[in-house]
Amino acid sequence: MIDLYTFTTPNGRKASVMLEEVELPYNVHKIDITKNEQFTPEYIAINPNSKIPAIIDQDTEMKVFESGAILIYLAEKTGKFLPVDQKGRFQVLEWLMWQMGGVGPMSGQLNHFKRYAPEKIPYAIARYEKETLRLYSVLDKQLVDKEFICGDYSIADIATYPWISIYESQGLTLDNHPNLKRWVETVQQRPAVQQGMKVP
Repeated sequence: MIDLYTFTTPNGRKASVMLEEVELPYNVHKIDITKNEQFTPEYIAINPNSKIPAIIDQDTEMKVFESGAILIYLAEKTGKFLPVDQKGRFQVLEWLMWQMGGVGPMSGQLNHFKRYAPEKIPYAIARYEKETLRLYSVLDKQLVDKEFICGDYSIADIATYPWISIYESQGLTLDNHPNLKRWVETVQQRPAVQQGMKVP
């Protein structure tokens, strides 16, 4: 049994989508970051960085934080969505790191400055929107001849989808990125994705 500590953010949804995809039983513990619940001593004991998501694997007593690490852990535990051959494995890990170092942070900053910042700062909005769209173009090119990011469905797709799926709420469009748009539509049809995106 997996204990999942999460909230309604793209990073949180990476973990719940993965758990649905690998069909592991899990309990959901909602950590309401709008109420600073991530800063309680009990949660810091699980994740010293006070971010969501985090998991505890009751089978192994492993605590894992950081969404990318969680995806790798669950992929290795179940033998799913991460190739075992070196070339395939590192291609997936490259794109996983690309999401974690690029799409997540840039899209997250765009989301903050466009929707939540107490004052609108045009320079910040323009900067993060431009970089988010650049990253969309990178992925659109990668998907020219592939159904999924690395060919087969993998943790690279699971990590990236929750961040791309919010494009409309950010006032963005995929009309100039037809391969990316097709990929979003394909991934969102997966039952496990639909269920995982509802958690918590």
